Amino acid sequence: MGTQTINCSEKLKQVRGEIGQLVVGQQSLIDRLLLALLCDGHVLLEGVPGIAKTLTVNCLAQAIHADFSRIQFTPDLLPSDLTGTLVYDPRNHTFSPEKGPVFANLLLADEVNRAPAKVQSALLEAMQEKQVTLGKETFNLPLPFLVLATQNPIEQEGTYALPEAQVDRFMFKLKIGYPSMDEELQIMQRMATTKAAYKIQPVLTIDELMRMRESLEATFLDEKIERYIVRLVDCTRHPRQYGMDIDRYLRFGASPRASIYLSLAARGNALMQQRDYTVPQDVKDVAHDVLRHRLAISYRAEAESITSDDLLDQMLSTVPVTTS
Repeated sequence: MGTQTINCSEKLKQVRGEIGQLVVGQQSLIDRLLLALLCDGHVLLEGVPGIAKTLTVNCLAQAIHADFSRIQFTPDLLPSDLTGTLVYDPRNHTFSPEKGPVFANLLLADEVNRAPAKVQSALLEAMQEKQVTLGKETFNLPLPFLVLATQNPIEQEGTYALPEAQVDRFMFKLKIGYPSMDEELQIMQRMATTKAAYKIQPVLTIDELMRMRESLEATFLDEKIERYIVRLVDCTRHPRQYGMDIDRYLRFGASPRASIYLSLAARGNALMQQRDYTVPQDVKDVAHDVLRHRLAISYRAEAESITSDDLLDQMLSTVPVTTS
């Protein structure tokens, strides 16, 4: 194992330690955010209010010395509130760009499903193209650029369903629950104070993060594992070919983006485990977070309380890692 891989693991440990000074628990969320940064992917986060989603992202931005923006999405939000606009200068009779909050390394889109279609479209261009168009000019977004979008699963009034094309552009969909009683006790003891909060120290630079991405590119992924990834994704589209009678629960399966993100996430998972090679378990470890939002389940599945995670459990236990 190379020195670069060891340094990568050590740096990520330091980032976790800094965030842990303020955030209690949420290790899986922190690890997935770090993995998304490594893999250059966006995250859709579903969880009830008050479980430190905003605090975690803010701490992460400070720990890697990155720019952080937060937008509270509302039904009256305009695309220009996100991307910025052109401002007219009457003295010179010219327009100059006024950049919006999307021009940051980490963008927290709070309650993203509360915004109308035009705002979703503006966010979509930023996520996919890593650029924003103001008037006739196009501006590149800073690198790295990560969107963390949150959804509240309990309240559906006044929300707009996210377009399936946009949901597919999120690398991960994470489901975050309540903390345990012990964790909540720590949260109460730590946060129920009027003193200033601990100030997160930057322990990772953007340049170091970019070098970690080079390490990810060098992480070995055997063709047998690549074929396993493709079979797993194909099973979401044609489950009968794998002996699974679940067609009635699926409207359609995962897109080719699923294969791309599974490959990236599996290599990133190996890197975070201090390995420069990937094993099948890496694919299984990230499969739910990469695939759960890419399976469109039917009304029948909803009526029978069957989730995409339930179907993925069956697929992971059915699809063979190797073929004879």
